[in-house]
Amino acid sequence: MAKSEKPTIFRSERASLRVTMLVFSGASIMCVASAIDPLRAANRIAGETLFDFRLVSATGQPAVTTCGLPVAVSGAFDPGEPCDVLVVIAGFGTQGYATSKLLGGLRRAARGARAVGGVEAGTWLVARAGLLDGRAATTHWEDLEDFSVAFPEVDVRPDRYIIDGPVFTCGGAAPTFDLMLHLVRSRLGMAVALDVASVFIYDQSRAATDAQPLVSLGRLDGYDPRLAQAIRLMEAHVDRPLTIEAIAKRAGVTARTLESIFRGSIGETPGAYYLRLRLSAARRLVVDTRVSMAEVAERTGFSSAAAFSRSFSRAFGTAPVRMRRA
Repeated sequence: MAKSEKPTIFRSERASLRVTMLVFSGASIMCVASAIDPLRAANRIAGETLFDFRLVSATGQPAVTTCGLPVAVSGAFDPGEPCDVLVVIAGFGTQGYATSKLLGGLRRAARGARAVGGVEAGTWLVARAGLLDGRAATTHWEDLEDFSVAFPEVDVRPDRYIIDGPVFTCGGAAPTFDLMLHLVRSRLGMAVALDVASVFIYDQSRAATDAQPLVSLGRLDGYDPRLAQAIRLMEAHVDRPLTIEAIAKRAGVTARTLESIFRGSIGETPGAYYLRLRLSAARRLVVDTRVSMAEVAERTGFSSAAAFSRSFSRAFGTAPVRMRRA
């Protein structure tokens, strides 16, 4: 830790930690819950308020999450309000929230806080405020490439969550839960952290530095490692697709066996699944970015924009250009 930096919050400490959660409309309700509920459970288990958290929004109005559920807040974000930790939770629509007033408020609040965090797209706002310059950070895997281009001064990594001095960033809901459990463990000990995990019947099986997968396999990892390995290879080669024969060879099976594994587990051939994976990635680029269709085609492994458009139209019933306009 640099001499100019404040002591980390991730250390053994019994003092109450004041946490302000700044929630924006467009955030995932799971990200909000993953940030709050582990701290709430820790308070109950400890029998005292060791995490004094409050929810606020930019306007003081409830933040409407992606599923349509509003999140009640105690008021509007006040940069001058004392807090130890500021957590920015956002999802879709962050570009519209990045006003000079808000970014200035984040910088002011950060000066008075011991730590600042970004959850999912909240990382974009923390970065736009200049709070990630020269530091390692992560965001949701869908946005990693665009985030790297937007913030070349940030060391962008595909980790589940990252703690770098007084700032921390998370890639999504599950990594946020992991991070908060790590905070509880660091401050209150393993016993309390285990009790918190047990409240949610939660089994932490990933490290912070594990890369975020494009496809979350859940318990498939435990049932058939060959299927898991094949899907991991596919997601790692979206832009330059491997042949099914090459994937099967790396997974240690024949192409015919791999097809049998896919049909039995997923109900479709490896080739059909691979194409669907690439088209899903393309759809996110079409809907959520402004990159050209030629670049979308290149990023998702199609030989030309025309070939990409034909496959996209067959899969989604409309041309990518029309979907973007809609």
